[in-house]
Amino acid sequence: MATASATPLLTAEEFANLPDPGFPQELVRGRVLDMPVPGPRHGYVCSNAAGILRDFVKSRGLGRVMGNDTGVITERGPDTVRGADVSFYSFARFPKGALPAALGPQIPELIVEVRSPSDRWREIHEKVSEYLKSGVLAVVVLDPAAETAHLWTPDDPPRALAASDEFALPAILEGFRVRVGEFFE
Repeated sequence: MATASATPLLTAEEFANLPDPGFPQELVRGRVLDMPVPGPRHGYVCSNAAGILRDFVKSRGLGRVMGNDTGVITERGPDTVRGADVSFYSFARFPKGALPAALGPQIPELIVEVRSPSDRWREIHEKVSEYLKSGVLAVVVLDPAAETAHLWTPDDPPRALAASDEFALPAILEGFRVRVGEFFE
């Protein structure tokens, strides 16, 4: 009698060394999860968020803003690697110098995720929780359909902000302020 063997769980390092399949993937508790290719609206909002943050961060020499689903290791044993839409790393967390090609232990202070039409809030909450438990100081989920921003931090209840509301993160990016609607314009 033949028995099926379970697929072994991958580590973050093994996941990072897999060949590029040509579409987004994440590693969730050791298993590869295929992600849908984002649509134009998703890409546009990601680009706006990265640009707004990058202009502020670069002009003040505060750190780095990364996009394009840069891998963040959120859990070990089994490993989880999430692809953050946009992330901010201060130079304190990710020092100046050449950037490594491989995934590292650095955890960003801020992650911005853009909600796709296929995203379910339950899954978004799970991802936000992983980010916060790993040491991320704030997670923002931009919802293009509602033109809202949802902000989570480790010590405060989640906040929902409308397009006309001001978005600021004084504990992470002192002096940064933007009207939420600018992410969607």
